[in-house]
Amino acid sequence: MIVLYLILLAVLQAVTEFIPVSSFGHLCVAEQLFGIGHDTGLLIEAMLHLGTAAAIIFLFKKDLKQIGIELLQMFLDVIGNINLLIHNKKTGEHLNYARIVTGTYRKFAALLVISMIPTVCLGLVSSRLAVLAADSSFFPGIGFLITGVLLLVTDLNRSGGTKGPREASYDTAMWIGICQGLAVFPGISRMAFTICAALLCGYSRKFAVRFSVFMSLPAIVGAFFAEVKYFGASEMTIGLGFASVFAMVIAGFVGCFVIRSMLQMTQKTKLRNFAYYSFVAGAVALAVNFVL
Repeated sequence: MIVLYLILLAVLQAVTEFIPVSSFGHLCVAEQLFGIGHDTGLLIEAMLHLGTAAAIIFLFKKDLKQIGIELLQMFLDVIGNINLLIHNKKTGEHLNYARIVTGTYRKFAALLVISMIPTVCLGLVSSRLAVLAADSSFFPGIGFLITGVLLLVTDLNRSGGTKGPREASYDTAMWIGICQGLAVFPGISRMAFTICAALLCGYSRKFAVRFSVFMSLPAIVGAFFAEVKYFGASEMTIGLGFASVFAMVIAGFVGCFVIRSMLQMTQKTKLRNFAYYSFVAGAVALAVNFVL
């Protein structure tokens, strides 16, 4: 039965990952119903997220390639500027330094790097608490309700503007990164928190969704490497390991089919509709907690 359960979790992950409703919270509640514990930490959840991350890479491969190239060139420019600084101090010359952030892709890449700083810090500090919270549907239920409130407030406030990457500031990228770090807890939707933060800072809905999707990739990969040690746990049998890898592939496969439609829904649907869904999901999660 564990194989069937993991396949169902993979499909659930793929469908809920690209809309602001907390895929992690859905997985935790489903695992409670299936009787799946967390003896292997959050490895299974991390693998399922890694599967859907593959769908993001497949859809945005051209943009990601360009961002990677710009990051490398920015790094080389930083090294070149350091060499120029040393040269100028030795010779007394005043050679001009290269400008690091130029163009839309470089600005976008710089924003992603800045946003990851608080995400990594909060993720490392809160990882053990996240495992404890995932063992009960009570905490995901509360997380769903908090997510719903934020979505509803953002929608009723008519937040959002026209700002894109060129107008984006690094301090707001830091705040959005903090919001992503808070989503380590189940029920707290990473996409909802980051999109709402971006909209409240005056960014366009399109940029908010795009930035949220892109900044999820390093967070997902980092979370996987943080949990990969559980492959050596005694509870991780060979059968469970193969089933988990198979479920990860299923999550990626299904994600490739649904990602475009889910992201379009996220861009066009009113946030209040996702808020109402989150309220219902929270109520169901709390009911499951008290019944089981």
